[in-house]
Amino acid sequence: MDARNPENASVYTDGLPAERRRWAALTIFTALAMASLDTAIANVALPAMATDLNVSPAEVVWVVNIYQIAMVTTLLPFAALGDIVGLKRLYLVGLVLFTAGSLACAFSTSLPMLLVARAAQGLGASSVMSINTAMVRFIYPRRLLGQGFGWNALVVAISFSVGPTVAAGVLSVAHWPWLFGINVPFGVVAVFVAMKTLPETPRGEHAFDMVAALMASACLGLFIYGLGSVGHGVNPFVVIGVLIGALLLGILLVRRQSGHPAPMLPVDLFRRPMFALSALTAFFSFSTQQFGLVSLPFLFEHTLGLTAVATGLLITPWSVVVGIMAPIAGRLSNRFPVGILGGIGLAVLSVGMVLLATLPAHPSVADIVWRMAVCGCGFGFFQTPNMRALMGSAPPERAGGASGIVATARLIGQTSGATLTALCFGWAGASGPTYALMLGAVFSGIGAVVSFFRLAAEPGRG
Repeated sequence: MDARNPENASVYTDGLPAERRRWAALTIFTALAMASLDTAIANVALPAMATDLNVSPAEVVWVVNIYQIAMVTTLLPFAALGDIVGLKRLYLVGLVLFTAGSLACAFSTSLPMLLVARAAQGLGASSVMSINTAMVRFIYPRRLLGQGFGWNALVVAISFSVGPTVAAGVLSVAHWPWLFGINVPFGVVAVFVAMKTLPETPRGEHAFDMVAALMASACLGLFIYGLGSVGHGVNPFVVIGVLIGALLLGILLVRRQSGHPAPMLPVDLFRRPMFALSALTAFFSFSTQQFGLVSLPFLFEHTLGLTAVATGLLITPWSVVVGIMAPIAGRLSNRFPVGILGGIGLAVLSVGMVLLATLPAHPSVADIVWRMAVCGCGFGFFQTPNMRALMGSAPPERAGGASGIVATARLIGQTSGATLTALCFGWAGASGPTYALMLGAVFSGIGAVVSFFRLAAEPGRG
């Protein structure tokens, strides 16, 4: 508890009053939806951007890459900064930066201008997403944390699933700059509401270590690049060198901040069994999700001969059911141990992946849809209790660092799943999607076992 803000002491322990809580939750979920949509919404408009800006397809892809790079390399530094300056202040800065970046994107007339604006957007999104789950913890009282994290998971699921549809709808009536311009009014309103409703949070007494921040950014950036390059034909010696560089930076970072009260890479939190096991299960769950979302389009289009439109519609049930199950699982997490809920969820996801891998040669739409629904049910049932356990096992003054681990586990898991899927494609050819789905089932099964170990890690409920 921060002695400098005694009037906010109740906020730290039991959330916000009901009316203020609703507005605060609406604000952070709006910001989360915008940041999540913008991770994929630009993909649909890349051909139009390339034509308008008179650049090649290879060059315009940087519109997507620069956003991801800006997010990847700053997640941990921003999470640590939030613990020092206060989550509300960092969240407001992120919202303003994201909104300003969106406006700059809308008025960009050249590729360099657009890339600078997208980098600003990415930094704003990273600032918001790195501490988003920490904000949920301080907005909702403990008895409603499961519900809060459930709504959080629902927003992410819906945003990712409708991103391409939203982009297509906007482009059907307007030019591509409106994909970014549409964020501006929402962002401005969210900033003003956030100023009035978001809670003050505990602040650490330590200073921000800029050298450690640069080391953390380089470490995570090199690691993600090296991991992502494994399945894409990059020279093996280059990949090994990059991964070794990331490992050395990580070791130097840990040594530099040894004994620090809130290290940039929060290895001290991993000494808490519940935190460590929850982060590990998060990695397995997001890896499994990526195995499915990367391999299924190839299975549907190349193996089954379906169209891209049909593929998009058939994948949608996964996200829809995640959105349905997340709030339900959130309420259940208020009553039952997270080890059981998470284990059941990942076990169901594993079964769903096996069912998809063993589709009949000529499946009907119903054959595919109910299998996708099983996967969505398992993933959605797992996510909310696990997020609650992970955030609840860290002390309040370290909520920013814990939130950064949530985002980092998601990122590393997704990258690992995509990389191993690419390796399956290269090794098994036409059968690659099937092998990737089976490997995803293995990952989810391991995650289920790890989740059940949490029953011994905490005597009470998550």
